[in-house]
Amino acid sequence: MPQYGYFLSCEQYGPAELVEQARMAEQAGFEALWISDHYHPWNDEQGQSPFVWSVIGALSEAVSLPVGTAVTCPTVRTHPAVVAQAAATAAVMSPGGFRLGVGTGEALNEHVVGGPWPPAHVRLEMLEEAVQIMRRLFSGEEVNHRGTHYTVENARLYTLPDEPVPIDVSGFGPAATKLAARVGDGYITMMPDASMVEQYRKGGGGQKLVSGGTKVCYGTDREECVRTVHRLWANEQLPGELGQVLPSPKHFEQAQTLVTEDMVRDNRVCGDDADEHVAELRAFADAGFDRIYVNQIGPDLRGFFDFYRTKVLPQVQQGD
Repeated sequence: MPQYGYFLSCEQYGPAELVEQARMAEQAGFEALWISDHYHPWNDEQGQSPFVWSVIGALSEAVSLPVGTAVTCPTVRTHPAVVAQAAATAAVMSPGGFRLGVGTGEALNEHVVGGPWPPAHVRLEMLEEAVQIMRRLFSGEEVNHRGTHYTVENARLYTLPDEPVPIDVSGFGPAATKLAARVGDGYITMMPDASMVEQYRKGGGGQKLVSGGTKVCYGTDREECVRTVHRLWANEQLPGELGQVLPSPKHFEQAQTLVTEDMVRDNRVCGDDADEHVAELRAFADAGFDRIYVNQIGPDLRGFFDFYRTKVLPQVQQGD
């Protein structure tokens, strides 16, 4: 039986709002938390982007749920040795446990330090090397490393959890999924695609944790929900690699003019039909996911959590 978690959006909410949402999620019966790690929002309408590690510290005091990043890029903006220290501290502080979700990132967040934005195959190489460095640091050893992409000198983590931090690797295509199966403690992907789960498990992932996430917009007026999603998250309907290569929120705003409300209506659960929300989550369960996270896009957070507590989670958690 999958676990169901809530996905906190750093792109859309400030720190205090995220902590309050986490409290509401725990009270509503969600079993885990994901939190995004961004330097910029996707567009100015979303309007936020707090430093995720500060928020995780606050979450550790506010809730007892396990927390994971979805996802951190430990390759360009932040050196993997620094990410390892942040993740280890988060794990020590989080009463429910902490998992470090990692991926190859987006230019939107990573190019801000002025370096080049490498092509996808190089970013995968960088991610693999970063994971190797972080695993060594999680062991407590002093690390000296001179690799293709990173140098580490005399680095040792002194504040460590009892067990090494699990590293979940994000993958949206065959190459990244192959990497996740080879080096990850778990796999993250955002589509209920059974073939990708199968590739991960057969490629070496075995029975390790597979996690996925989705966004919905709960509200009593379905068309208003569609308009809200179109205003805030039209970027999710952009095709191909645009999400990885566009460098700033204004470029996403320009590209989003190609996204119509009909595209949102066809691809996002909007409104208060419990059957539609249940079907969205069950699609991930049927594809073989172990943890499924959902994010509420619209402003009615209290309505959303009450709706899921009474109408949605009881169905999916019982499997009937």
